[in-house]
Amino acid sequence: MSEQPPGEKQYWLDKPSSVDLIFKVLVGVCVVLFFADLAYHKHGHFDFEEWFAFHTFFGFGAYVFIVLTATQLRKILKREEDYYD
Repeated sequence: MSEQPPGEKQYWLDKPSSVDLIFKVLVGVCVVLFFADLAYHKHGHFDFEEWFAFHTFFGFGAYVFIVLTATQLRKILKREEDYYD
């Protein structure tokens, strides 16, 4: 990051260490929730919904599918930079 000019306010999220802290906390929460899946009995409509961490992997797969689909749709839907000029 570039240096702040003198007199300009330094915000908490401008510091790389704060961004690293947020990332580590989010990873920690995800790991805890992943293993918390062992702590309760699931009542799914289908058998595969009761598998360990099924919803974790299903959600991640859906996220990856949406991102990859959006990158391909961008090739079809994008316009030139001066489209409206």
